[in-house]
Amino acid sequence: MELQDKDLRSVQETRELLGRAREAAKELANMNQQQIDRIVAAISEAGISHAQELAKMANQETGFGVWQDKVIKNLFAAKTVYDAVKDQKTVGILREDKQNQVWDIGVPVGVIAALVPSTNPTSTVIYKAMISLKGGNAVVFSPHPSAKECILKTVEILADAAERAGCPKGAISAISIPTMEATSELMKHEHTALILATGGGAMVKAAYSSGTPAIGVGAGNGPAFIDKSADISMAVKRILDSKTFDNGTICASEQSIIVEASMEEAVTQELKRQGAYLLDEAQAKQLGQFILRASGTMNPQIVGKSCRQIAEYARLSGVPDSARVLVAKETGVGKGAPYSREKLAPILGLFVEKNVDDVLKKSIEILLMEGAGHTFCMHAKDEELVKRFALRIPASRFLVNTPGSLGGVGATTKLFPAMTLGCGAVGGSSTSNNIGPMDVINIRRVGFGARELSELRQSGANVLKNQVGSCGCLDEAYINGTGSQSSGRVGVSISQNLVDEIVERILKELV
Repeated sequence: MELQDKDLRSVQETRELLGRAREAAKELANMNQQQIDRIVAAISEAGISHAQELAKMANQETGFGVWQDKVIKNLFAAKTVYDAVKDQKTVGILREDKQNQVWDIGVPVGVIAALVPSTNPTSTVIYKAMISLKGGNAVVFSPHPSAKECILKTVEILADAAERAGCPKGAISAISIPTMEATSELMKHEHTALILATGGGAMVKAAYSSGTPAIGVGAGNGPAFIDKSADISMAVKRILDSKTFDNGTICASEQSIIVEASMEEAVTQELKRQGAYLLDEAQAKQLGQFILRASGTMNPQIVGKSCRQIAEYARLSGVPDSARVLVAKETGVGKGAPYSREKLAPILGLFVEKNVDDVLKKSIEILLMEGAGHTFCMHAKDEELVKRFALRIPASRFLVNTPGSLGGVGATTKLFPAMTLGCGAVGGSSTSNNIGPMDVINIRRVGFGARELSELRQSGANVLKNQVGSCGCLDEAYINGTGSQSSGRVGVSISQNLVDEIVERILKELV
């Protein structure tokens, strides 16, 4: 009975939050760019000033990652994303094409439902609040239950700062009683205009099945190819930097390394030199059984944990406390190959292929199995080979000579900085973009008349004349719009000879 009451209360709270958000969205829709930008600047300042506090809170509540790295993620969301969006035009007239007489007008979508994962809770709230408000929208957050307190605190801080800058009350809010029923109500409610879903595959699928327009991002499973033209030391450094950043909780981080057979010895020696621990066959089997649950899904006990913690949980002996990343050789792809799957932890699979052709095939196989459309990393100086891979790999972010986790979100690359990374149609997503304010607005296009109907008719007559050598089927009365319409045919006269000629040409083409 108590559980049922909780579900009912959470659904009722969600409806009330949506009602207030809808009213706030109406006010936001009447604000100009300067007013919107003042609110967004306040969100940025609040995120920066509370970055460390929120990072520690998230780390303590979830047990995931490294709080110092979570500070970097909070600052990325509050400062780097802000610097990228602050000068964007998002409301009112965005563009005036005087030559073609076309205008683009930015229009808020209304109320956005934002689902927040436990792996990046506070940074995701800062980021999604910023892009939502930059587009003139209200946002209601659905917290992951295991990160509820730090998410609610972040929402409270941002909402207070935004309201002091002129934002209507209720524009930034969160469900305080997170339940599946509340999240479902949030996604399906008539007041919700758009869903920003970041989380597990089941949640993303639910968002797309809700009947509400959605931008969803599921699992990442990016391989990292180290080519023989690469600087091996730097390639390994970037991969380990990426995989140890916040203990691998960013979905764009590398999940496996792929090399040619001729590169295996050099790469494994460099991995060891830089602190990676290569598991032997028995250790790899034991950890592999712990990585995946009986259902074939990732064991949440490994998420965001250090190598030492993972070794303890898996009762894995022989792993030194100094190990930065655990590496296991893998050959298969799929359910029975745990190291070919997404692992939001400092664990990597190592694939050794005969040649570059096999590396390409294996990379595609891994991505299409899990993580299609997300991220791929390549370390190489051979630009022609990079082009060859880039034209074939089914990933929306193809990263070259950079850490995957930080390159994918736009921290170490010039890609648009974002914490929601679209996977495109191949990955079941509605977009392949790094999601920003332009993805959460509609664009109203204004077009001024440039041609008259008579011009279109004359153009059609000219096309027919060039095609069949005659335009007798379109007379001047039809072109000028002065012909009789009593028969339903405006000034049209078709000669039998023309019909015969057209039929004869079509028959010849068919033969």
